[in-house]
Amino acid sequence: MRPLYVALFAILFLSNAYLLFQHFSNSQEIVYVDSSKLLNGYHGMLDARKVYQQKALVWQANIDTLVNEIQNELKKFEKEMPRMTVKERDLTRQLLQNKQQQLADYQKATQENAANEDGKMTKQVIDEVNQYIKNYGQQNGLRIILAATEYGNIAYAEDGIDITEEILEGLNKKYKGQ
Repeated sequence: MRPLYVALFAILFLSNAYLLFQHFSNSQEIVYVDSSKLLNGYHGMLDARKVYQQKALVWQANIDTLVNEIQNELKKFEKEMPRMTVKERDLTRQLLQNKQQQLADYQKATQENAANEDGKMTKQVIDEVNQYIKNYGQQNGLRIILAATEYGNIAYAEDGIDITEEILEGLNKKYKGQ
């Protein structure tokens, strides 16, 4: 009976070893994407940037309009100043200073709003990309997908494990609704 157990044990051991070898040698469980290439090529990011740039142009146009209004009022004040009483001059100066302060406050609020909008837009796009990558990894049996950044977090990678183009293609198809 012992030779039978030894033979069964040997067969089980060899079959397990073979399965483990096949599993680790044939499957790509670790791959990576180039995150800057992915985000710069993703149509969702490109569209979000266009929307943000359009908003930024409107914000800048509003600021430019307010600056022009104040400059025109300053010019008008300088012209009319000789004909004004001291009290009128002081009052007009105070009004102009208030408008300049309001403009400065508006510019600061606009900059903060722009930063918030940019942050929200970027987070939304990155969340979409991360969700797509997670789904891709699960559907393709990957254990880990690393992200290479412009700062070089991956010093070396074997050919064939960069899946950036494949992810980018699928992500753009999903974005376009294909």
